[in-house]
Amino acid sequence: MEPHEGLSASSSTPATDSTISLQAVARQVHDELRQLLQLRADVTRRIGTLKRTVDGLASVFGENALTEELRHVVENGRSNRRQGFTKTCREILTTCDSPVTAREVYDRLLKAAPILLERHKDPLASVTTVLNRLVEYGEAQRVTLPDNKRAWRWVAESDLSGQHTLSR
Repeated sequence: MEPHEGLSASSSTPATDSTISLQAVARQVHDELRQLLQLRADVTRRIGTLKRTVDGLASVFGENALTEELRHVVENGRSNRRQGFTKTCREILTTCDSPVTAREVYDRLLKAAPILLERHKDPLASVTTVLNRLVEYGEAQRVTLPDNKRAWRWVAESDLSGQHTLSR
């Protein structure tokens, strides 16, 4: 019997079987990871919406209208530690009624918390990085202004994600 006798061209070898299995597992892992990242973005966006709602209720009805537990959940230690760079950029973005450039976020950050900028070699690049991460998290949306400048805006819960061009 010849060495290849009995094997057809369509027969698989252990190497191709394992490659096919690896590809199937990789596809499955990729799909699940994509779904989980989307879920994380959705949850993060929803948490932000709920926290802003509670903050709004507190500003209208007073802090005493909230239970101690709800205040604690919303504050999440914010009063006990220095605010982080990302969190401050996020808060700045949530307060803007229209899209803002990285320079505008940087300028507001400089006024609100200049100490956060001290440890960054290129603070404007750091702001841009944070804004792009917020896009990845599904919390912000990158837009192109009429003058072709990049800008970002906070994504409300009902907004669709993606890139858009704005006209003013």
